[in-house]
Amino acid sequence: MTDTLDAEAPPLPHTDRSPTQDGPAIRLYLVDGSGFIFRAFHALPPLTRKSDGLPVGAVAGFCNMIWKLLVDMKAQADAPTHLAVVFDHSEDTFRNKLYDQYKAHRPPPPEDLRPQFPLVREATRAFGVPSLELPGYEADDIIAAYACKVRDMGGEVVIVSSDKDLMQLVGPQVSMLDTMKNVKIGVEQVAEKFGVTPDKVVDVQALCGDSVDNVPGAPGIGIKTASALINEYGDLDTLLARASEIKQEKRRQTLIEFADQIRLSRQLVQLDCDTPLPEPVDDLAVREPDHGTLQAFLELMEFRTLARRVGDATAPGREAAVQSVMAETKAAGPAAPAHGAIDTTAYACVRDVATLDAWIARAYATGVVAFDTETDALGALSSNLCGVSLATAPGHACYIPVGHAGEDEGGLFGEPAAGLEQIPLDVAMAKLKPLLEDPSVLKVAHNAKYDIAVLARHGITVAPIDDTMLLAFALEGGLHNKYGMDELSKRVLDHEPIAYKTVAGTGKSQKSFKHVELAAATAYAAEDADVTLRIWEHLKPRLAHERMSTVYERLERPMPQTLVGMELEGIKVDTQILQQLSHDFSVRMVELEAEAHRVAGRPFNLGSPKQIGDILFGEMGLESGKKTATGAQATDASLLEDLAAKGHELPRILLDWRQLSKLKGTYTDNLVAAIDPRTQRVHTSYSLAAATTGRLASTDPNLQNIPIRTEEGRKIRKAFIAEPGHVLISADYSQIELRLLAHIGDIPQLKKAFAENLDIHAMTASEMFGVPIEGMPADTRRRAKAINFGIVYGISAFGLANQLGIPREEAGAYIKTYFERFPGIRTYMDRMQQQVRSEAFVTTIFGRKVHIPAARGKSQAERSFADRAAINAPIQGAAADVMRRAMIRMPQALVDAGLKAKMLLQVHDELVFEAPEAEADAVIAVAKRIMERAAEPALQITVPLVVEARAAPNWDDAH
Repeated sequence: MTDTLDAEAPPLPHTDRSPTQDGPAIRLYLVDGSGFIFRAFHALPPLTRKSDGLPVGAVAGFCNMIWKLLVDMKAQADAPTHLAVVFDHSEDTFRNKLYDQYKAHRPPPPEDLRPQFPLVREATRAFGVPSLELPGYEADDIIAAYACKVRDMGGEVVIVSSDKDLMQLVGPQVSMLDTMKNVKIGVEQVAEKFGVTPDKVVDVQALCGDSVDNVPGAPGIGIKTASALINEYGDLDTLLARASEIKQEKRRQTLIEFADQIRLSRQLVQLDCDTPLPEPVDDLAVREPDHGTLQAFLELMEFRTLARRVGDATAPGREAAVQSVMAETKAAGPAAPAHGAIDTTAYACVRDVATLDAWIARAYATGVVAFDTETDALGALSSNLCGVSLATAPGHACYIPVGHAGEDEGGLFGEPAAGLEQIPLDVAMAKLKPLLEDPSVLKVAHNAKYDIAVLARHGITVAPIDDTMLLAFALEGGLHNKYGMDELSKRVLDHEPIAYKTVAGTGKSQKSFKHVELAAATAYAAEDADVTLRIWEHLKPRLAHERMSTVYERLERPMPQTLVGMELEGIKVDTQILQQLSHDFSVRMVELEAEAHRVAGRPFNLGSPKQIGDILFGEMGLESGKKTATGAQATDASLLEDLAAKGHELPRILLDWRQLSKLKGTYTDNLVAAIDPRTQRVHTSYSLAAATTGRLASTDPNLQNIPIRTEEGRKIRKAFIAEPGHVLISADYSQIELRLLAHIGDIPQLKKAFAENLDIHAMTASEMFGVPIEGMPADTRRRAKAINFGIVYGISAFGLANQLGIPREEAGAYIKTYFERFPGIRTYMDRMQQQVRSEAFVTTIFGRKVHIPAARGKSQAERSFADRAAINAPIQGAAADVMRRAMIRMPQALVDAGLKAKMLLQVHDELVFEAPEAEADAVIAVAKRIMERAAEPALQITVPLVVEARAAPNWDDAH
């Protein structure tokens, strides 16, 4: 059997480096305004306005800090898309109601600072930045609410502050920036300061207390002791519950005696992510200040030096501004080590066929050409081509405009349409097509799946391709969070490319690339190709040196072309079903609301956690659970499920209402909006470098998270349908991760069970509990199933106890018994943990290297995370690799079988196809053969990989 993975293949999502392409759609900067004020006041000598003696020193310092921040932000490749300054509204907050001594010892602000508070807010607005505050809440709570909101939306947040209380918010998408020291604060820095990861900072602060805010904490316990205790016991609740086990008498007595005080302290230091947002996130979009308003304010304050600097930076002069910005950009980025510095002024703008022919000839002569496309929108299916850039050697690059439209009213780089000279689109495509399809010329691109899709719409099938994003991902997966071209340029070349905003603007003034003046467009676009070629020259030789050639060639390089085919196909949805479901959900939500009001005895807002908490635990007197930082009762799903399980009616109604609300908002309504008007189908986009283990991610819309565990969720899948005369086919791996665990860990009992096609969970239960498989109680099998899947993710006794609703001791006994019955699993886990501790990476059976930097972390919490990741990554990574191998082979296998079927979707362990009804059985046979043999010939898996497949008119019935 021929391994078709040896064939050359193409690359991934395009990075046009607009704010929503090379990173998250939202990048929010939140400035701790109160911190800025006090820093400015104490850092600068007193200053008064000469005209009337008004104290303005803090205002002056604040304005300089804000101006510097705005200038610095504009120079960044990952500049924020949203920005706000957040202030404390007053001293009295909800925390004072929890504890009347909160901040009781703080002295009042200095007399000459008080009149400056309103002036600072006025200054913020003069700079065009939203000024946010909220009665009853601290600035930190507002920052927390926005940070959590944007993080959950998939965006990034930078908190401009050095306040330790905000460090509990830090995570993969939330960082802090101390502008005074120019220091970024991430997970590592928080762990270094507190001795724990950010999610445990609140627990440490609750133990230590805070003398500045008069948070009591536990007497005599400092950060070092607190972090040691939290790392040992896992969390504060566990520590307090097991305080009697602590050997040191004084520490033990302190924790027991002051337990309630410690819990109160946690409420005081916990930031409230449920704080109401003073303004919608969209209203915080970065915008240019009104220069007249800003100049007037600065003149009124008599800040003449700053007014002059601001005036110089915003003076008219379009061309001079363009050249200045470009000069600054080049000066800011050190020379690239590959064949000298990058000079964007040396690039050519190709406007005639003769010049284009010369560039094409040069590409043929070198045999390697880097390329990139520029478009007028983000989506590959909906955008129009503006131009193509080529690079034949470092420093030798050009831009070929084909779809520029001249001046865009109000834009920065205007050019009259009458003077715009460019090669007609069809002529340029006809010239480029032979080069881009020629097998003798290697095409190099970054994040090239986008470019492949754009050019495919013009009849061009680009091949062969090397993708610098996938090269970096194969070599360094897990070492970095981002693999965009800008990030790689800085890491590999020590060069910062021209930012998209430099040529297209930002916010409401941002223009389409087709309206960018050609000189600026050439500098920006040609640099993309030049930088890509230089990165390729650095990364490609590393593959062989680091023994990653097979991973790149077999698992990464062929995937983009496969995914482009799927994305262009899309999938049909029945709008009538979705609209009917949306209507049905709305009606049912109204009915549930009425039922809830009846049970509660009065009307209330089912979307308000506070009102729910008041009714359940105040008026109805139900058993209360944990509280939020505001002191309100928590009403999360797990708590409502516990109450519902005890027979309480209202919690069950609330759960049903919430589920319908999410289904309606996230799926039935949004899927209708996602239908492409040209194709009348939904087209998702897949990301290849999204997860360190190699799993794909689906976005715009995300079709991998459609719920299937409930009847209502399954109804949504029914809306995904086949075209008339066709069927959808779902082919799903059965328990692939457990099967791979049995192979990788060489577990005889599991291998035997899979070989004999036994119920693996019933077999596990029989082994553990000595219960016959025949007639086994459902609950016994359920417990074994929880352990089977939990072990793959390094589950603890604490986690298993919560999942099964049993005492921790009992859960611990289960895990102990499990390892006794299956010692090979413990051996595998120990082996992976030893490897990650010594090498900071683990490897899948196909050679993918999953780096886990946390293994070298300074805190025990980080190293514990690394231990768990080391257990799971080889299993989940192997499953992802198997799926990739199957997907890469599938299109050609269908063609070779003479079938018209198309592969449409990949959802975790499942592939979805569309085929003529008459082909259903043949497609199922091909799908099962390719998927079940995906590991071959590279590996002989010692357990059978089993695929279950079914055809039906809609996705749910096929599943």
